[in-house]
Amino acid sequence: MNEQHVRWYTRHLSRDFDMLVFGHAGYPVILFPTSLGRYYQNKDFGLVGSVAHLIDAGKIRIYCPDGIDAESWYNKSISPADRVRTHLAYERVILHDVLPLAQREAGRHQVAVAGASFGGYHAVNFALRHPDLTGYCFSLGGSFDIRQFLDGHADDNSYFNNPVEYLPNLNDPWFLDRLRGMGIVLGTGDWDVCRDRNLHLSHLLHAKGIPHFLDDRKWCGHDWNYWRDMFPHYLSLINP
Repeated sequence: MNEQHVRWYTRHLSRDFDMLVFGHAGYPVILFPTSLGRYYQNKDFGLVGSVAHLIDAGKIRIYCPDGIDAESWYNKSISPADRVRTHLAYERVILHDVLPLAQREAGRHQVAVAGASFGGYHAVNFALRHPDLTGYCFSLGGSFDIRQFLDGHADDNSYFNNPVEYLPNLNDPWFLDRLRGMGIVLGTGDWDVCRDRNLHLSHLLHAKGIPHFLDDRKWCGHDWNYWRDMFPHYLSLINP
């Protein structure tokens, strides 16, 4: 499996940024780490390895950007408003650094986004905010409400980065038309501590007429071994 470590200086965070890229061709998949995870986490815990056959066959290429949750959502040393602003700087790295690289290497406009646990939040939030750039969204045991990190603070930035708040009020036909054409999968299970959050997000998507697959599995919990079973199935749904 071809692996490349990429590091560059990003003006959006005013520092160097790291990413691992796996594969030589195929549909681009941006795979976010879990809470406080780094760019090598999805490799170390075998999630990338679980789809090695798809990578080696040239069907997908995976981009594993670094995470900065410790500097944003989990950073109690800055104000809640600054936590959200730091997250927005991270989104700009994905939007203006990672995405153009993936688009250029794949020769296509749209990418897939994916992640487990809090990585599922990053994937879903990016997909809902940028449906023109996202062809597929795969969340594995995701959690989608960021109010727990904000100590009661609320502003426009927090609202528009909290899917369970803005999705019910999303009525713009431009967004809805594109979301209805996206391949969305919410993976969970009866032992998943985030199951209720996935059922709730599925309900919100249904209310907006947004097709999606709620994969609510038996004997499935919130850990890497379950996600390694889910991920190959979900990526196999990509139609290049």
